[in-house]
Amino acid sequence: MKIAFYTLGCKVNQYETQALEQLVTQRGHSLVPFEETADAYVINTCTVTAVSDKKSRQVIRRARKAAPDAVIAVCGCYPQTHPDDVEKLGVDLISGTGDRTGFVDLLEREWRDRQPITALDDAFQRRSFESLPAGGLEGRTRAMLKMEDGCVNFCSYCIIPYARGRVRSLPLADCVRQARELEAAGYREIVLTGIEISSWGQDLEGKPELMEAIEAICQGLSPDTRVRLGSLEPRTITPDFCRRAAALPNLCPHFHLSMQSGCDTVLARMNRKYDSNRYYKSVTFLHEAYDRPAVTTDLIVGFPGETEEEFQQTLDFIQKCAFSAMHIFPYSKRPGTPAAKLPGQVRNAVKEERAHRAAQIARTMQDTYLDSWVGETVPVLFEEEREGLWRGHTTRYCEVEVQSVQPLHNQLRQVQITGHAGGALQGVLV
Repeated sequence: MKIAFYTLGCKVNQYETQALEQLVTQRGHSLVPFEETADAYVINTCTVTAVSDKKSRQVIRRARKAAPDAVIAVCGCYPQTHPDDVEKLGVDLISGTGDRTGFVDLLEREWRDRQPITALDDAFQRRSFESLPAGGLEGRTRAMLKMEDGCVNFCSYCIIPYARGRVRSLPLADCVRQARELEAAGYREIVLTGIEISSWGQDLEGKPELMEAIEAICQGLSPDTRVRLGSLEPRTITPDFCRRAAALPNLCPHFHLSMQSGCDTVLARMNRKYDSNRYYKSVTFLHEAYDRPAVTTDLIVGFPGETEEEFQQTLDFIQKCAFSAMHIFPYSKRPGTPAAKLPGQVRNAVKEERAHRAAQIARTMQDTYLDSWVGETVPVLFEEEREGLWRGHTTRYCEVEVQSVQPLHNQLRQVQITGHAGGALQGVLV
């Protein structure tokens, strides 16, 4: 069977698609690009916003129109929470966010029998972590290691706990084993990912904390194999966390601390578990432990009820934090969440204008951060060549561009930084 995959959404979805790719190729099936003719098209969906749902539906319709006789299989968060919506699209196989190995069995059955299948469970009844093959196929430099699934934070704007269920953790020994296997396969950087990795260990015996896993993984690898963390809950960052993290030479000093707002009243309406003062303490702890750590974040603008004064508080706060990079999103109303019913829904034009203002500040902060590296020599892990330039990333996840007539894929090289443009550092090989 020729199978084409399409992935929407987060790094966990990307990881799970890569795992599915490995599972189907192990059974003798072949992979083809999504734009080419295939026997089956698998769409791994996202449902984090209403816009995500729309994108998922568009891809499903596109696949069905392009290949009316092929198997159209849909999995991921969207069918887990909205199976009826997916069924209306004429999908052959509907699955959710669990039992990926079982999904491959069903895909083969659907290809053989051509009888519509819907296979969904109750995400909140899951109690064990589904271990899947980590990494990806050949040609990749950076591998993802999924160490956690599920979330019980129940932020007022988020439907993901209903799609993913309770916290489940990959046992510590398995985390270390998978990391070593990825290193042995040639990956030079491993990204620890999950729905909410700060919750790792809550369901394991003895309730180990995240730093125990980070230390064990880093110490089980060679010093040249990078370990990068996925998004962290801000309260994870404590003086003890920073002290232990800074002692790990292969842990990248890049910390993505999910923020969403810099205004306490908005954070309260979001049902976030911290205030701006606690968030800023986390940023301060990191700067005390590291030289120029890359602190990045997410920001939602135009949350229901957000006034101009509240938004200005957020703008002042992000400048105080001096982020190296930001992801900025206009609030997207998500049916099924408490925030969708809150009064004071902000007009789209206002949300877009606020996103633009925040993005201007974010670009200025990024330029300032990149300026600080000009003239320095830094290690860069190169990934690909585009438009005549080899591109890679520093430990702080700054993109770097250099010219080279020799291939640099998956090489760790020293680069002297000469400048920056378009959000990327530029330099010459040393």
